[in-house]
Amino acid sequence: MNTHARPFRSVLYIPASKTRALEKARGLATDAIIFDLEDAVAVEEKAAARGMLADALAQDYGARFRIVRINGLETEWGREDAAVVGGADAVLLPKVNSAADVEALAALVGDMPIWAMMETPLGILNAAEIAAHSRLRGMVMGTNDLVKDLNCRFRADREPLITSLQMCLLAARAHGVVAVDGVYNAFKDDDGLRVECEQGHDMGFDGKTLIHPAQLAVANEVFAPSEAEVELARRQIAAFEAAEAAGQGVAVVDGRIVENLHIVTAQQTLAKAKMIAELEG
Repeated sequence: MNTHARPFRSVLYIPASKTRALEKARGLATDAIIFDLEDAVAVEEKAAARGMLADALAQDYGARFRIVRINGLETEWGREDAAVVGGADAVLLPKVNSAADVEALAALVGDMPIWAMMETPLGILNAAEIAAHSRLRGMVMGTNDLVKDLNCRFRADREPLITSLQMCLLAARAHGVVAVDGVYNAFKDDDGLRVECEQGHDMGFDGKTLIHPAQLAVANEVFAPSEAEVELARRQIAAFEAAEAAGQGVAVVDGRIVENLHIVTAQQTLAKAKMIAELEG
């Protein structure tokens, strides 16, 4: 777990132009919502969607973290989108290529936290400088666009995307920002989704972006600490505290050495489990 204060196991895209979807999202078990003004909204609906979004952001979404994905600032809609994000928790900029793109948005949105869509080859190559920007708080993988721009083929193991995914993870971890994995397009394929969530969790992502509410349960389960992980964390902390009391610097749990670095991870595991319980309770 990173240094940010809350879980982002599930991050659900909701079209800002769909009233029913906006209302339904208020009751969904998602850690965060991306209110989408970009890809999910047709050109002729963009102006109306902006007004619908402003109305939605005035509603109560409980503990759900609210992110607005605007259109790019190079488009005719981007700057007007940026003017209506004030009720959100963060603004998400698509197709970020460099820290200069983040800086351009920062000049328009006051002190609003900024997230970056990492979905272009140039953006991946500049991931470190993007993550280092003082206003950036999150990075979202745009794997569909990456596949298109890289001209790679889809594989269930995502091997053609591994370098891009890891470069963004390295940048996010180096600078303490949230890192959320890309979407899984086959929203009725729970088994495939689980495999991809497990891979993302193993790599180190905080959670996964989702395109349908049916995907929430799998993502929430996979990206949460399991009961076994929580129990192991508790035993590691107890064993290490006992070792320290005896004047020793390491402990042994289940035949494995436990050092201070393992305790940091164990404490983060317990903290994440507690925050999830509070959100769900």
